[in-house]
Amino acid sequence: MTSAVSRSGQRLRRSAVGYLFILPIVVFFVVFVGAPFVRSVYLSLTEWSGYGAPKFVGLGNFAELVVDPVFWQALGTTVLFTAATTVLQTVVPLLVAVLVNKGWRAGVVFRTVLFVPAVISFVVTAVLWQLMYDPNVGVINEFLRAVGLDALAHAWLADPATVLPALVVVSLWRVLGLFMLIFLAGLQTIPPGLYEAARIDGATPAQQFRHVTVPMLRKVTAVVVTLNLIDGFKTFDLIYVMTGGGPNRASEVLGTYLYGLAFGSSAGAVPALGYATAISMVIFLLAMAATVVQLRLGRARDVR
Repeated sequence: MTSAVSRSGQRLRRSAVGYLFILPIVVFFVVFVGAPFVRSVYLSLTEWSGYGAPKFVGLGNFAELVVDPVFWQALGTTVLFTAATTVLQTVVPLLVAVLVNKGWRAGVVFRTVLFVPAVISFVVTAVLWQLMYDPNVGVINEFLRAVGLDALAHAWLADPATVLPALVVVSLWRVLGLFMLIFLAGLQTIPPGLYEAARIDGATPAQQFRHVTVPMLRKVTAVVVTLNLIDGFKTFDLIYVMTGGGPNRASEVLGTYLYGLAFGSSAGAVPALGYATAISMVIFLLAMAATVVQLRLGRARDVR
């Protein structure tokens, strides 16, 4: 009996020590993540300009979103931008990683060059590409003129038809190196014997990629897709610095619309923090829904 009590006391002490180790991160999460999130949920149910006490309006802000045409336009642009970046920022880094993994001589240099944009701040990246897209002195139009393609020179960020594709290119450039390294790490865990067996069976390089590489990178791909979905739905700084949501709201996403409302530039110079916070809740729900769906699809494939 005494021995059992002693073992029970030892387990409790070990548990207490374990809880003490995780206590700092729990406190950090509650103070800096949990509490602000709860406050944001409350503010989304209020009408508040940032001055005085918030006025509780229940679901009034969300009801207003339903009939807000700018919100729906921004939502559509956000979904389109997220879909385009998720596809490109998954497929292109994967293909580049496969090429680098083949043992290309310049692989180390190539990886370093591609990874540099990932360590440059969003604002610096946006300003750099804004200058490159400049219709008069930008290097893109200057290059087109230099090779005799003057007809293709364009005001890329000032045309509603080209502004979103131009922003997608910048987003891809920024994360290409990072996701390439993630895929490269995954490729190096694939047993070489699988490729050898496929070659013995007569599989072409394309068939090896389809039937060996892609299935073996399923979990890595799920991580990259999830990161892209979250990043796409919450995108703000890149678009805000480069276009501010223009021209004529052609690149307005939920993040830029929210910012304009919160700081008065989209609400007759009167901040609408409660309404803006309601939009932030929509962004949160979209990102959560996309993540949950992606993870469940990944588990379903693993089961099969």
